[in-house]
Amino acid sequence: MKKWVMFLAWIFQLFSGKAQTTDFSKYPIYTGTDLGLSYTPTQSVFKIWAPSAINVHLLMYKSGDSMELPVKHYMLPGAKGTWSVTVKGDQQGKFYVFKVFSKKEGTTGVWLDEVPDPYAKAVGVNGKRAMVIDLKKTNPAGWEKDKSPAFKNKTDALIYELHIRDASISPSSGINHKGKFLGLTETGTKNAKGLSTGLDHIKELGVTHVHLLPLYDFNSVDEKNPDAKYNWGYDPLNYNVPEGSYSTNPYDGITRIKEFKQLVKIFHENGLRVVMDVVYNHTALTETSNFNQLVPDYYYRQTADGKFSNATACGNETASERPMFRKFMLESMLYWVKEYHVDGFRVDLMGVHDIATMNLISKELHKIKPEILLYGEGWTAGASPLPDSLRAIKANAAKLDRIAVFSDDIRDGIKGSVFDHTDKGFASGKPGMEPSIQFGIVASCKHPQVDYSKVNYSKAPYSAQPFQTISYCECHDNHVLWDKLKISAVGATEEERINMQQLALSIVLTSQGISFLHAGTEFLRSKKGVENSYDSPDSINAIDWNLKTKNKESFDYVKALIKLRKEHPAFRMTSAKEIATNIRFMENLPKGVVGYTINGTAVKDPWKNIMVIFNGTGESQKINWPTAQWDFFDADSEKIKVSLPATSGTTVTGYSCIIAYQ
Repeated sequence: MKKWVMFLAWIFQLFSGKAQTTDFSKYPIYTGTDLGLSYTPTQSVFKIWAPSAINVHLLMYKSGDSMELPVKHYMLPGAKGTWSVTVKGDQQGKFYVFKVFSKKEGTTGVWLDEVPDPYAKAVGVNGKRAMVIDLKKTNPAGWEKDKSPAFKNKTDALIYELHIRDASISPSSGINHKGKFLGLTETGTKNAKGLSTGLDHIKELGVTHVHLLPLYDFNSVDEKNPDAKYNWGYDPLNYNVPEGSYSTNPYDGITRIKEFKQLVKIFHENGLRVVMDVVYNHTALTETSNFNQLVPDYYYRQTADGKFSNATACGNETASERPMFRKFMLESMLYWVKEYHVDGFRVDLMGVHDIATMNLISKELHKIKPEILLYGEGWTAGASPLPDSLRAIKANAAKLDRIAVFSDDIRDGIKGSVFDHTDKGFASGKPGMEPSIQFGIVASCKHPQVDYSKVNYSKAPYSAQPFQTISYCECHDNHVLWDKLKISAVGATEEERINMQQLALSIVLTSQGISFLHAGTEFLRSKKGVENSYDSPDSINAIDWNLKTKNKESFDYVKALIKLRKEHPAFRMTSAKEIATNIRFMENLPKGVVGYTINGTAVKDPWKNIMVIFNGTGESQKINWPTAQWDFFDADSEKIKVSLPATSGTTVTGYSCIIAYQ
């Protein structure tokens, strides 16, 4: 009886001529977890949420992109704005889209474009049509036994940011499956001089988490010809499907899923956790996006004049505060964790999203994976209609639940402003950056010795705990560190720039918080001066693995610092109280020098006392301290050496770091 009532209501709506409402708060909220496709071998149930629709058709195809007449199924309205249809029989391998008839101002109604299901778990080539599959058939051998490596405290994380294509596309990689998910599953790969590349290199370096740039299905690369155009992938098309250009067969919806799962499984077996870079803040398409063709305007914020808001600088911004997009974000991230076993998310332009949504996501994700890593950009690329007080921006980091933000304070404090290419930072000799470096050392937390009025950007601590800060000096955005130093440190020799780079990474890897490295920085990766290489060719973006041979000393230095950090909890304290109590900044140091001591005993470190000194000037500096015996950490070749004891100070050479201990 209830179905007949809903059907008659639909008929009334179809012919009533009632104008479509734009008061989204009146749209019904569907709380079920069955949106999208529910597959069994005997039937497939298709369900979407489209409360403003007058009529909805399901169109089924035999292929993912061919010109053919579809089989049409009429969908019926259901509870809370849903539409559904059940198709009997085994539909596996077929493709489908939805087509909505919707009222538009000044018309009696219009058929919108056919689009795949926003909840689609598989798609055909270029993501134009969703695919019916049995997810059980996408599991690689042994998938049911896959287990993430042990991981305890969030500040134990050492993150390595990597683009899937960049990692293997160069001939120097020695990898067979170039530019593919499978390329990162290969072991035994080497460069021209026999040094490890790809997965073996990452494992050798010693990081704990590999942050993969967008790997969901994005819009800018033609999966039929993936070598024709490069892109980072920050233009989402289908959020719950792996990108086809990274698979060996983009036409088959199962292949890309199985191959990404294989990557996750191999990473886990090699002690590495996988972080997904996710972009829920905007979609590649706006008017014609999957979301907008089903429920016009609902999923996006609007300005006062009714236009699409654009805090992302990408043409639109999603409305995470609206219940059904909040639901979509949550269910999407839960799906990647449950189905693909991913270990964390980096949230692009997280400042676009509201705090309540981010905290709900964190709460639910931590229930199923307590050690999950969540972090994001605590800013936007433009103004948003949502007030700052409600958004997940850096200033509100303390209000976020177990979520970290990137510290642009330490980033630009170390190397100079990313917006002023010629600007120097502490590591390249800019005066007055000492407070910004101190701010970074204590992971943006409250510390009695930091003069916040002199910090470059933030004039107050914003992290309640150290795990809320990502300590870094470069990422995929803007210039890589090596290129930034070449542009800004005019007149410096190559040797001096190498020292600057090592000093910069020393600050990152000895600071509190969560350490973050951009792939290739350990051997002075260059992008030939290109600032934002999001659509530059492989000649700019591909990692040149022969640089590992050329700059082996730099690689060994970073590797030794990573080993040091992993072995010494003093560099990864878990509370702001520990940091404020046990870190003491040295006073009366020369300008351009930052030094501090750590009470190792108090944090159960193997070293009783630790002293770290950074010299950001180009001159050697004499540092004095009360008479005491100190030994020195020295990253030389592949060993960690200890020098002779010092009793009354030492000289720190230009652009360098010393770590001493008792």
